[in-house]
Amino acid sequence: MTHPTPSSPKPATHFDAIIIGAGASGLFCAFHLAQRGKSVLVLDHTNKAGKKILMSGGGRCNFVNMDVRPEHFISHNPHFVRSALAKFTPHHFMNYVYKHGIGFHEKSHGQLFCDDSSKDILNMLLTECDHHGVTIWLNTKISTINKSDTFTLTTHKDNREHTLSAHSLIIATGGLSIPTLGASGFGYQVAEQFGHQILPTSAGLVPFTFTGHIGAMAKELSGISMDVIAFNDKAQFALPLLFTHRGLSGPAMLQLSNYWQIGEYIHINLLPHMSAGELLIKHKHTHPKQHIRTALQPYFAKKLLLALESHFWQQHKDSDLANIKDKELITLGNTLNDWQIKPSGTEGYRVAEVTLGGVDTRDVSSKTFESKLCDGLYFIGEVLDVTGQLGGYNFHWAWASGFACAMAV
Repeated sequence: MTHPTPSSPKPATHFDAIIIGAGASGLFCAFHLAQRGKSVLVLDHTNKAGKKILMSGGGRCNFVNMDVRPEHFISHNPHFVRSALAKFTPHHFMNYVYKHGIGFHEKSHGQLFCDDSSKDILNMLLTECDHHGVTIWLNTKISTINKSDTFTLTTHKDNREHTLSAHSLIIATGGLSIPTLGASGFGYQVAEQFGHQILPTSAGLVPFTFTGHIGAMAKELSGISMDVIAFNDKAQFALPLLFTHRGLSGPAMLQLSNYWQIGEYIHINLLPHMSAGELLIKHKHTHPKQHIRTALQPYFAKKLLLALESHFWQQHKDSDLANIKDKELITLGNTLNDWQIKPSGTEGYRVAEVTLGGVDTRDVSSKTFESKLCDGLYFIGEVLDVTGQLGGYNFHWAWASGFACAMAV
């Protein structure tokens, strides 16, 4: 399947709707609007539509999750997502996947990925846009936006200035994550121009960084993965952890990062399916001459086990279990089941998959996504204060919010 070629500027300057942002939510909204007979222009300042789609899911695009519920989303207004999720389900999106013959497979927890490439999803969106007559302008800079009876935009493309107008203006600019793909705060600026509040933003679904001995340990173990339970007082995830040269990553850490604030501790259960203390006491009675390392050997990779030994029980490295007090073994076990560490920070927007915070949803209709402060202005996708957990939820929010908006404009 070939990409439709984005349109060149046309003499006509008025459209029923102008969408700013040629990402997942913007493109999905665009062709649904065009399906309903609307003239639609999509603007983007980058040189390629859907850049973030292409790199998602390791290039395979986790395009949806079959188990979508409101509790999979984070927002200061948690009820905001309910209406859109009810109107547009994963099965609705799958109709397009089947229509375009996209091969897919399910990994864990309802996550669906492309068999071949993320390009399949982007091609699907662009093909639908092309089929329904959506106009797409890339490499387009917007210098002014004004509102009277209609919205008027001053844009620059191909070294020429263009004045555009539309009855409806839809902001689908995404968040601040991965600026190398074109992410910017432009959507927030537009929202503020029309009186909307922007709730504090931060990087989400992002690896943790550490300094000191934890950082050194992580660097030494870089590349090693293990199943853990990661938790704090807000959330808990039983998923893999990955040691990196700068800290901790993997699904468990990415998920927990959405619920973490700078200065807070995170908790990691390194032996999630057993009481480590009871295990050590049992081995003390059945194999009194064993060392702690030997008792724990079945549960940890050798390199990891040696690092844990150096970190947690160096003083008993060469001690028989019989010579270690039960109280000390229980304390060590509690540490393995609840390793409490304080990240120095995260890898930030540079690698974050999503942006927490954004346009305050209290001033946006949860049914139509229209601004309550400015008629004809809409916000969809990640620019809003709605963030999904890892696993295809953020893509589903793009589809669901884009669809709800398209049905209302």
